[in-house]
Amino acid sequence: MVGPTASDVPPTMPVKIFSAGVAACVADVITFPLDTAKVRLQIQGECQTSRAIRYKGVLGTVTTLAKTEGPMKLYSGLPAGLQRQISFASFRIGLYDTVQEFFSTGKQTTASLGSKIAAGLTTGGVAVFIGQPTEVVKVRLQAQSHLHGLKPRYTGTYNAYRIIATTEGLTGLWKGTTPNLTRNVIINCTELVTYDLMKEALVKKKLLADLYLPSCDSDPGTSLCLCASNS
Repeated sequence: MVGPTASDVPPTMPVKIFSAGVAACVADVITFPLDTAKVRLQIQGECQTSRAIRYKGVLGTVTTLAKTEGPMKLYSGLPAGLQRQISFASFRIGLYDTVQEFFSTGKQTTASLGSKIAAGLTTGGVAVFIGQPTEVVKVRLQAQSHLHGLKPRYTGTYNAYRIIATTEGLTGLWKGTTPNLTRNVIINCTELVTYDLMKEALVKKKLLADLYLPSCDSDPGTSLCLCASNS
């Protein structure tokens, strides 16, 4: 009997976590100026001075920021953003298959909808709690401006961690956890479960080939790789 080839073997959990983290970091680098624009638009109106800059639209905000504070301001907080992706996206996506398998072990040969939802909620919640300090620092750095004589409170990523922890306590790094948790568990569950169900449907209709199907068939104990081998 011929053993499974390299293409038949599903990736290990560390490989999934690493791959998810790297992919998320690449995406973050590309889209970070848009994220900074989002933050500036959200906090617009907090500065009550008559000289306060008004941002108009996403592209208008990006252009205004680049002209008034320099192009590099669009990437202020990027180190914290990458730390967020490493601690957040890598776990919420990379652990999904493993947690799904945990919830469905011994119950059925394929993961149920309930197992998928439970896995999405669990990994999303754990990832938010782990990555919340990086989210707080990222947003603080994106929001601060040096215009109109304002002296930036934070000089860098690790300086921001230190100042927040010393002036607001360690719990200050977890401010906003509840709304962020609610938002992200819904997003994570919707994204991954929908992807999972769509992939299952396409594989069943033979519109999409699953690389790990042979090994799944040969060993019922690994049938979960059919459902979310590469989520």
